Amino acid sequence: MSTAFYTHSDCRLHDMGRGHPECPQRLAAIQDHLRATGLDVALDMRDAPAVDLRCVERAHSVRYVAELKNLLEEVSASGQPRALDPDTLACPNTWQAVLRAAGAAVAATDAVIDREVETAFCAVRPPGHHATRDEAMGFCFFNNVAIAARHALDVRGLKRVAIVDFDVHHGNGTEDIIAGDERVLMVSIFQHPLYPYSGAVPKGTNMVNVPVPPYTKGGEVREVIEAMWMPQLEAFRPEMIFISAGFDAHREDELGQLGLVEADYEWITRRVKDVADRHAKGRIVSCLEGGYALGALARSVAVHLRVLADLT
Repeated sequence: MSTAFYTHSDCRLHDMGRGHPECPQRLAAIQDHLRATGLDVALDMRDAPAVDLRCVERAHSVRYVAELKNLLEEVSASGQPRALDPDTLACPNTWQAVLRAAGAAVAATDAVIDREVETAFCAVRPPGHHATRDEAMGFCFFNNVAIAARHALDVRGLKRVAIVDFDVHHGNGTEDIIAGDERVLMVSIFQHPLYPYSGAVPKGTNMVNVPVPPYTKGGEVREVIEAMWMPQLEAFRPEMIFISAGFDAHREDELGQLGLVEADYEWITRRVKDVADRHAKGRIVSCLEGGYALGALARSVAVHLRVLADLT
């Protein structure tokens, strides 16, 4: 069974300005690398639909969704960008990109549950894991993975799902949304201290937060994942796994100070896939989060996809 690759040209139209690390070139680098290596022909390439806002409201408050919609539509109409925080800028095309990014995650979830494909990767932006129930922050507007996870539970009837987050930054938004929801197990590893300076103390008993210090290398990361994540994932027996796939823990990425390389992302993906194959009928939906060194990002996504698609 194949792996779907969801993206949309609208996701490249969101542009927070010259020099901003979360740039449209991130998606171009990924897709150029897939074409150059021939990996694109092994994937089921799909356009991301726009999300139904009722899906979004299962993870975010109705008030927040309405306020963000109004703000982004005003920005679109005026053509004048507006800062939501020091790192997060709303631009005239942001609303289109936000809808496609969340829509990709929901569509991928349906495709995997319906057995159209076994796994899916959403090459979308803006990313999502810093978006809390009521706030946009850290380059993020809607929390794509949390929206997809709630869709799997509340609409598609799954009983247990896991969220795996290996971005260099703590997924504070995802934690805020799903803390205390015992249908969800979230396991994450992240540099600490580092933006958003959270996660050292989990908000709920359904969290396995693994903060690691700057300059931690891949071998140490593998050891703590094996010791801290794997027993919890095995005991939880998720029916589906969602991945917040941030590749900014790569040693070439300047937004963090960890030392992962492509082989580490391959190993992490394989360990997660082992759990999915045993307990979740192989069902995985992975969504792009961070990763700002373009070459390292493209290579890391490629090894991630090769494992998801059983090509290694």
